[in-house]
Order: sequence, then C-alpha cells, then structure tokens
Amino acid sequence: MSEMPEPIKNPEIQFTKIFINNEYVDSVSGKTFPVYNPATEEKVADVQEGDKADVDKAVAAARAAFKLGSPWRTMDASQRGRLMQKLADLIERDRVYLASLEVVDNGKPFADAYDADLGEVINVIRYYAGWCDKICGKTIPADGPMFCYTRHEPVGVCGQIIPWNYPLSMFTWKIGPALACGNTIVMKPAEQTPLSALYMGKLFMEAGFPPGVINVVPGYGPTAGAAIAEHMDVDKVAFTGSTEIGRIVQQAAGKSNLKRVTLELGGKSPVIVFADSDIDFAVANCHHALFWNMGQNCCAGSRTFVEEAIYDEFVKRSIERAKNRKVGDGFQSGVEQGPQVNQEQFDKILGLIESGKQEGAKLGCGGKRTGEKGYFVEPTVFYDVKDEMKIAQEEIFGPVQSIIKFKSIDEAIDRANNTTYGLAAGVFTKDIDKALTIANSVQAGSVWVNCYDPGLIQAPFGGFKMSGNGRELGEYALHEYTEVKTVTIKLPQKA
Repeated sequence: MSEMPEPIKNPEIQFTKIFINNEYVDSVSGKTFPVYNPATEEKVADVQEGDKADVDKAVAAARAAFKLGSPWRTMDASQRGRLMQKLADLIERDRVYLASLEVVDNGKPFADAYDADLGEVINVIRYYAGWCDKICGKTIPADGPMFCYTRHEPVGVCGQIIPWNYPLSMFTWKIGPALACGNTIVMKPAEQTPLSALYMGKLFMEAGFPPGVINVVPGYGPTAGAAIAEHMDVDKVAFTGSTEIGRIVQQAAGKSNLKRVTLELGGKSPVIVFADSDIDFAVANCHHALFWNMGQNCCAGSRTFVEEAIYDEFVKRSIERAKNRKVGDGFQSGVEQGPQVNQEQFDKILGLIESGKQEGAKLGCGGKRTGEKGYFVEPTVFYDVKDEMKIAQEEIFGPVQSIIKFKSIDEAIDRANNTTYGLAAGVFTKDIDKALTIANSVQAGSVWVNCYDPGLIQAPFGGFKMSGNGRELGEYALHEYTEVKTVTIKLPQKA
C-alpha cells in the first residue's frame, strides 16, 4: 500500500458538462440531472443530461477522429502509447483529487479509492500503453505461390457503458484496450457517478489526444445508454452492469447493425472453504471477498460454502469479524465501509435481508440501517442458508454474507454450479488435488485459490453463462477491440 495522503474533503466540482470533441458543452436539450453524496444524501452538483441527440454528436466526433488520414489513424502506434503514458502521469498527479471525488460521488472510503482504485487505474493505463506497438498479425504459410498475412485493425467507434461501483476503474478497463488498438470512444458513465469520468476529459486534452478520440456523455440508461447500443454508426459496444440490462444491450445491438458486444454482468460467486484450511486466513479472506466495496462488487464471494467439520467455528469467527467492521463516511480515518450508492440500492438490500429472515436463515449480526443519514447498512452475516433462499439466489450487491454448510467435494461443486451466473469462484484448502478439482470443475471465468479477487490486470476477467461474454484486462481484452483482416498476394509462378 502506498503512503496515504490527506484527502480533499470538499473537492471542487470542476466539470459538469458533456465532453465531446475535446470541448465541454451543454446538452442539446438543456436538461440536467442531480448527483448526490450517498454519505450525506446532499446534492453535490447538477450535471448536463445527455440523450440521443448528444450521443449522435459524440458518435459523429468519434467517427471523424477515426477517419482514414486523421491524426489518430496516422499516428505511430508507439506515439499512441506515449499519449497513454502521459495520461497515466496526469492521473498520478491528480490522484488525491480524483480519489476524493470518488468518495463524494460514490461513497467508498478514501483509502480504498486512493490506493486500490486509483492505483489500478494508473496501472491499467500504463499496461495498455505498453501494448500499443506490440499488436501483431501473422504471416501464414499458404498453398501455391501466395504471400498471406493478417492485420489486426481497430474495430472503429466503440460505445462503452460503465457502472457506478468502480467509476474510474471501469472507465480505464474499457478505454485501455480500446485506445491501445487505435479505436475511438463514446463513453457513458453511470448517472450516479459521472464526476470523475467528466474530469478525465481535461486530462485527455492535456495529454494531447486528438479531438473526438474520447467523448464522455453522462446520462440515463434508457436514453443515452440505449442510444449508444442502438446506434447504426457505433461498431462495438462494451457494457458492465446487471444481467437484466445486458440482455437489453445485446438485443439492441442485434436489432441495429449487429455491432460487436462484450458484456461483463452479474454474479453470485461461490467461495468453497475446506476443513483443512487455515481457518483464520479463510475467514479474513471470505470477509474481504464479500464486504469489499460495501459488497458492491460483481464478483463478490456472496455464497460462502464451508465444510461441516469447521462450519460452526467459521460462522462464529465470521460474525465477530463483521461486528468489528468500521462503517462511516469515507473521509473518516479507519473506515472500512461507506454507504451504499443510493436509495434504490439501499432499499433493495434491506428488502433482501428481510427475505432472508422470513425464509428461515439465521441472522448472526447486522441486518439494519446504521445512522440516521446516508445509505449505510450494517455488515450482515446470515448462516444456515439454504440454496433455494432468495439471498442465495439473487445478486444482493450489498454487505450481506451468506454462509452455507456442505459435506463433500462433489456436493460443493454441484451446488456451486447451481446458478445462472458464472463470473468467479474461490477455494480455500491446503490440498492441491482439491484445489485443482474445484478450479477445473466450477463454471466460472475466474477461480482464485487461497485468495480472492487479487486484481491482476495482466489476467483476463469475464464470465460464463449469464455473467456475460468476452474478456476484459490482460492481452485477451485486445482481441475484443480488433478486427482480423487477411491479405493474400499472388506471387509470380516459380520458373
């Protein structure tokens, strides 16, 4: 962890306008929408509300920037990498401000925003900057007097729609590989958390990106988001969010121009703890797997399966750990858990907690609101949870741990896979055979052994089943942002 500076507790909100073609502009409609601090429930700013007309303007700017012969298309790949490195330098320079902005906008603790989120943001941009001049095709040995090779060309204008739980991290997960491959971008940040994405416009200009390469259109999903997904001049859409909205995005892409789609959607990820584990280590990691980021994590380890021999002790220690979790405003020192992002999520979480009580799960701790202002939920632990209960089936996206007993490895695998999701999974054991059996058998895009969500930017991330399609991060993400072109040249016949 890097040395923690003092946060800016009242960061100036510098940019609330739409960012198109390297300019901050008002929405075509003149409408705005409010942004609130979830810790205080107070309005932070009014932001220009983009909709179809603004998306049209942004797409036109991105299309012009992608035109053959444009500064962006004629730029050397290594120069593209230098622009991205400059962008990373600028983010590092403004790291305290951006982390403070995330606290105000999203509610997460400053230490998490500064160290984890902004650290990842900088590393992701630097990682993909290094890829810019290393995206290569192949020379193919073809039959006959032919010279055959492939080119990996940018897809074109990429619409990118990101969620509110990791505003800047998700922003850079999307723009990193897209820019490395030479695409142009129309980005829609979540309406709950648009402020850091809008500030990034200033840094794009300062880094030297040509106009139109990156455009940021804040707005609502059914208007701005739908306009991107349906747009006939958008070549690819990347979406992170709920499975419900992912279906809508994919349908819109199919009904329009069959644009390419990558989706990173919901999860109900299992963590399997065997009796041979170091119990304190497993408890601490399973706690982190669920409660990190207020439980607002698509790959949260939200179904904790524990072998019966250590089940009671594991439950006891998990309850003790949850009771000691410090909840409060993200600017307070030592806070581990801030508020949920808004009233809608707050109400949903409390409703699912109530369903757990009604369906017979045992409440070990928490289960209520904490404080009189702000969307704070007590760290909550349920045990003796059954697979058919709502809290074991639905993505809660909040600080609610469900602990479930199992007897055998085969049972654990079957129950872990008994879900429509398949984003991630974890296993804790000292037995390599058990670890590999779980890793090879669980239907999940990422399986973590004796750790959970280590955040490796070099490794691909994505889901099986209804957790989405395509991959982000690592080299694999580059494949989502290039088209492969085959060029075949007839050579003179050999004499």
